Amino acid sequence: MRILHLISSGGMYGAEAVILNLCHTLNESSHVSAVGVFANSTNLNLEFYERALGEGIEARLIPCSGQIDRSAITAVRELAVSTGADIVHAHGFKADIYAWLALRGKSIPLVSTCHTWYDHDPKVSFYGKLDRFVLRRYAAVVSVSNAVTERLLQSGVRLEKLHMIGNGIDFRPFERISLRQGRAEDEGALMTGAVARLSPEKGIDLLIHAAKRVVREIPTAKFTVVGEGPERERLESLIEELGLRDSVFLAGRRDDMPSVYASFDLLVSSSRHEGLPMAILEGMASGLPCVATAVGDVPKIIQDGECGFLVPPEDIDSLAARVIVLLQNPVLRRQLGEAARQRVEQEFSAQRMAAKYMNVYRYVLPIERRMSLVQ
Repeated sequence: MRILHLISSGGMYGAEAVILNLCHTLNESSHVSAVGVFANSTNLNLEFYERALGEGIEARLIPCSGQIDRSAITAVRELAVSTGADIVHAHGFKADIYAWLALRGKSIPLVSTCHTWYDHDPKVSFYGKLDRFVLRRYAAVVSVSNAVTERLLQSGVRLEKLHMIGNGIDFRPFERISLRQGRAEDEGALMTGAVARLSPEKGIDLLIHAAKRVVREIPTAKFTVVGEGPERERLESLIEELGLRDSVFLAGRRDDMPSVYASFDLLVSSSRHEGLPMAILEGMASGLPCVATAVGDVPKIIQDGECGFLVPPEDIDSLAARVIVLLQNPVLRRQLGEAARQRVEQEFSAQRMAAKYMNVYRYVLPIERRMSLVQ
């Protein structure tokens, strides 16, 4: 089977990691995966495209100018034909809309994964509504969490078209080759890490406020946030305002994520909204205990007190208190970290995720094509 993934990417985030894991896992069997990445003229970001090429995945750019580019619609159609796609799998509202415009009335089934929900951001809420209109016409829609499933049902996507598939990872690259690998300085300090886009829903401002309280209790504590996004300037100002310049660092994007996780002593996720976050899965695969807000399907990943701690969203005091507990207790950090790694290996592997997606792909294929693949 040949699968073409489409995405408008702003960098290496959760959806991009899912696509890479899915492509690698399927390509290791008898299937072929390719990626089409929108090259947006107003916000060009080729990080994911270059990453896919570098990892041996067939990748093509789709030039796109403006909100609705007719030439991009044609390019998507031509790409689906030239790659011989049996399935076109869209990720995100822009890919959903363009794939439907390009291939409506064609015989190629459309599958979408809804990785998150857009209505909490006024800037993209219109596109979110248009996306839901389009998704009602897809052959199958995958959600990554119960919360997203409920919103899709409310928006009119029929139950029989909906499939819930949790994210999965190839945990092998995240095995911690060397504990605290990559630490350049402050060797004696404990490092709390976060990996997230710098956007409001990720709640990095909450983490910074919590860091202030942690540093008051443990002056040597350090915090590093890996990721980029529109809130960088505001977050930098907040760090200055709270006097945390020597304790909280915005590290920007990094390409060497296994080494990044290996440099942390624990992971924090302070999100206001989530689906099934890849950063938590990758951190747990690296043997890190995690303190996370209980939003989306995070409670499905983290068993409170067994492989990490859950705290209420927006609760800065609870977030800080749990971080302090872990920083002050190395034995507990090791116990929870080992349990976290084992949980990811058993429940959230890329192989398990890929097998579920294959079931969806087979479900939407025309019967004659499905039979030819069996033969």
